[in-house]
Amino acid sequence: MNSSDTMAGRPQAGRPPRRPLLEIRDLAVQFGPVRAVDGVSLDIAAGPFGLGLVGESGSGKTTIGRAVLRLVPAAAGRILFEGADITALGGGALKDYRRAVQIVFQDPDNTLDPRMRVGAAIAEALGTHRIVPRRLVAERTAALLREAGLDPEFASRYPHQLSGGQRQRVAIARALSVQPRMLVLDEPTSALDVRAQARVLKLIGRLRAERSLSYLLITHNFGVASELCEQTAVLYLGRIAESGPTAKLLSAPAHPYTQALRSAVPQVAAAARSSRIILRGEPPDAASPPPGCLFHPRCPLVIDRCRVEVPELRVVRPGRLVACHRAREVLAGAAMPHNAPGLAAPDGVA
Repeated sequence: MNSSDTMAGRPQAGRPPRRPLLEIRDLAVQFGPVRAVDGVSLDIAAGPFGLGLVGESGSGKTTIGRAVLRLVPAAAGRILFEGADITALGGGALKDYRRAVQIVFQDPDNTLDPRMRVGAAIAEALGTHRIVPRRLVAERTAALLREAGLDPEFASRYPHQLSGGQRQRVAIARALSVQPRMLVLDEPTSALDVRAQARVLKLIGRLRAERSLSYLLITHNFGVASELCEQTAVLYLGRIAESGPTAKLLSAPAHPYTQALRSAVPQVAAAARSSRIILRGEPPDAASPPPGCLFHPRCPLVIDRCRVEVPELRVVRPGRLVACHRAREVLAGAAMPHNAPGLAAPDGVA
């Protein structure tokens, strides 16, 4: 199977084919003996478009996002932006790339200087990249705050004088100040309360349409991905377990790990509720991964083949890629994790 068969994050069916804005090819990132990302390939289309990366802590989601920004080095593979390999960029070309691709971190307190007023933080980005003449910086700062749903008077406040949701909106306004074409959103709502989460998600959805943004959304929550992403890739221990259109992954997961993550999403309608799938143990040591399928020590569908043979990421349905020996059985309903005794609990029960 060639590398084009193992891409995730493709545009939905029906869209005319076009070169992706960002292409990740066989990316590997290593920290000492730990291969945090191991041969991941993804495509992100030109906006408006969202690709979600979903998985537990330690799955490699954030590492991929940081590699896209050149914040961590790639041990192998390529990252292409409009066809240019960004791993080879330097000087002014790298500065231009970092203007085109911005990141919004999980915790805005790690982004905003507590000693700098909000307006000054945004103005700093405008000045560094020479977005507008100096005489127009204040006007542009006010416009960005309004665009993020904040009163321009917030420009005179310090970060500690704002709520968590307001600080995250400032961080988004700052990222947007340099007119990026793509955002890396690293768990942008996980540190916020439910109301603030809803407001920030609504803001991201609005900005995506108004600015034709592409983004890589890093999250542990399938519910967030379903709100904002056409495509989703599920990661487990640095590798893609499954990828495809988000709606199809949610309605018919083909990998037992995806099924377990899907079962954790609360459902309002009683008819849509299902048993919560509880996985055995914890993810294995990334410095000493198990042989065969990485997921097999926790998998409720494990068979002898899983313990010795690494499953290939392969097409099981149009647009659906799965790395599981039993994926076709799962999709056909012949193998269901909740049939395994002792691994299921009623919805909402951990």
